[in-house]
Amino acid sequence: MTRTPFWPGVGLLLVVPILIVSALGSEPAWVEIRSPHFSVVTDAGEKRGRDAAFHFEEMRAVFGALLFKAKVTLPTPLQIVAFRNTKELRQFAPLYNGKPTQVAGLFEGNTDRSFILLDMSVEDPWTVVFHEYAHQLLNGNTDASVQPWFDEGFAEFFSTIKVNGKEADVGLTQQNDFQILQHDRMFRVADLFRVQQNSSVYNESGDHRSMFYAESWLVMHYLFDRKLVAKAGPYFDLAIDRRVPVEDAIQQAFGMSAAQFDKELRDYLDKNHLIYWKIATPAGIESTGYTVKPVSIADARAMLADVHLHSSFYQEKAVAEFEEVLKLQPDNAAALRGMGYACMMKRDFSRAGEYFNQATEHDSDDPRVLYYSGLLAQMQNGPALGGDPAQLVSMQKKLERSVALAPEFADTYSVLAFNYASQGKYTSALITMSKAVALNPRSEQYRFNLAQMYLANKKADPALQILQPLQNSSDPGVAERARQAMAQAQAFKQAMQGGAEPVRRVAVVPASGVGAEHPAVIESQPLPAKAPPPVNFLKGRLTAVDCSAPASALLTLISGTKTWKLKVQDREHVVVIGADNFSCAWNNQAVAVNYRATGETNGDVVSIEVE
Repeated sequence: MTRTPFWPGVGLLLVVPILIVSALGSEPAWVEIRSPHFSVVTDAGEKRGRDAAFHFEEMRAVFGALLFKAKVTLPTPLQIVAFRNTKELRQFAPLYNGKPTQVAGLFEGNTDRSFILLDMSVEDPWTVVFHEYAHQLLNGNTDASVQPWFDEGFAEFFSTIKVNGKEADVGLTQQNDFQILQHDRMFRVADLFRVQQNSSVYNESGDHRSMFYAESWLVMHYLFDRKLVAKAGPYFDLAIDRRVPVEDAIQQAFGMSAAQFDKELRDYLDKNHLIYWKIATPAGIESTGYTVKPVSIADARAMLADVHLHSSFYQEKAVAEFEEVLKLQPDNAAALRGMGYACMMKRDFSRAGEYFNQATEHDSDDPRVLYYSGLLAQMQNGPALGGDPAQLVSMQKKLERSVALAPEFADTYSVLAFNYASQGKYTSALITMSKAVALNPRSEQYRFNLAQMYLANKKADPALQILQPLQNSSDPGVAERARQAMAQAQAFKQAMQGGAEPVRRVAVVPASGVGAEHPAVIESQPLPAKAPPPVNFLKGRLTAVDCSAPASALLTLISGTKTWKLKVQDREHVVVIGADNFSCAWNNQAVAVNYRATGETNGDVVSIEVE
C-alpha cells in the first residue's frame, strides 16, 4: 500500500463543459528517452531525461541483486514523466480541500498502466517514487504469500538506496521513520506481523499507521543487516500457508522467541546499529545506446490526459483534454485510445468500440489498444463462457498481437486466456493463464483464474492446491470465492473419480475487477486440501535434459558446488520465460528455476527462466 495518495481504478466519468488549461503552459519541447527497460517522457531536456532513465536502470539492477533475481520484470507497463518544474507537477497532484498537495514525486496507475511523475527541479524527487516502484517490482518478482510489514518495510528500505558509480549505498536511514521510532512506542513484533491489509492500522491515517511503516522499515533493515532475510520465506510458509500462530512461526523460522525479537529490535535501534553498507553495483547496466525522439505537442497532451484519466481527482478533466487533442488532430491514436478507455469504464461499450476501432486504424501496432479491445469484448460478454465465434477469433488475433508487442504485460495474457476458454481451447487457456501468473505472481485474481483453468482441463488436484492458500487471503472477497471454489473443485474431483463427466464451466475473475460475479461449476461441501510446499528459487547452469519418459523431463542443473535433479511433470505445459517453448535439446544453458523441493537436491519445477 502506498503512503502517498494512490487511487487505482477508473470510476464513472461525467463529461461536462469545462475550460481547458494546457498542462504544457508555454508549450515546451517534449522528448522521449528509451533505455533498455524504461521510457521517460520529459520537457526538462534530453540530459535530465537520460539521467532519470539511467537512475531507474540502476535501481532495477540493485533490486535484482538484493533478491537474487536473474531477470527483473514489471507486470504492468510503466511510463515515467519528468516535469521541468513544480508548477507542472502540481497540475497532477492529489487534491486536499480542493487544492493540490505538495509532492516532489507521484505514482498513479491501474492494472492497464502505471505512471511515475517526477519534479526535476527539486534536489531529490526519488524517495517517494522508488517506494512505489519497489511495490511494482515485488508484485512481478516475488511470491504472493507475504504479510504487509514485509512489503512496506522493503519499499521503505529500497527507497533510500543511493547508487554511486561502481557502488550502491544500501540501508541509508529513512529519516522520517527514524524520528517516529525515537519518539513513539513501538509495536510488539508479533502484533506488527499480524497487521493485515484490511485492518485500520494499515488503512487509517494516524500515529499507529505511521509507526507501522516506520517499524516495518526497521525490521527490514535489521533482517538485511543480520543476513536473516532468507528466513522470512520459512516464516511466511508457517504463518500463512500452514496457519501456525505468529509467535510459534517466529520461533521456528528466526530461531528466537517473539519477546527476544522485540529486545533485539529495540537494542538495534537504541544502540544506533542502523549503519548502511556498500554493495558492488551490478554489472551490465547500460548507460549508452539510449534512443531519443521528439514528442509532438498533440501526443504530449494526450499522454498527460492519460495520466489524469488514471487519477480519481482528474478523470472529468482527462476526457475534456482528450477531446481538445482530437479537435486539433482528429486522427491522434493516443487520444482516440484514451477516449475509448474512458467510455469502456463508463460501460458505454458501443462508443468505446468505435474509438478503439478508430485508434487501431491509425496505429495498428499499439499493444494497449489491442488489449483494450479484448478487455472490452470480455466485459461485454460477462464472466460466463460464450460469445460470437467470429468475434472471439477476431479478439484472439488482436490479443495475440498485443502479447507479441508487449510480452511482459501480465493482464493481456489473462484476457487472452479467458478468450481461449470461451472458445473451448482449454489447454491454450491453461498455458496462457500460467504465464499471467508467472509475470504477476501476487495477483490473487490470476491464481484464482488459473485454478479454474485447471478444472477446465480436468485437473482438480492442481486447482485445489491453488485454492487452499487463497482461502486465507486477507481480502474477504477473495477468501470467500476461494472457499466456494474449493467446494466446487472437490465435487468436480469426486464426480470424475466416480466415472461421471462433470459439466466443464469456468468462472473467471477479470483483473480489472469488472464482472466479478461467479457462476457455479459444481456445488458441494469443501474438503480440506494439503497446502503445497513453498516455491524456492535456484540459479545455475543446465547441463542435461532427459526426455526419455513420456510427457515429463528430468533436468540436471549445477549451482555452485551442488548438482540438482529437478523434474518437469509436464514439459508441454510448464511455464517457460525467455524462450517460446520447453526444449529437450537445451545444453550448457544458464537458467533460473522456481521449484518445490522433494529432497535435499531434488525438486519439481514450477517455472524455468532461460537467460
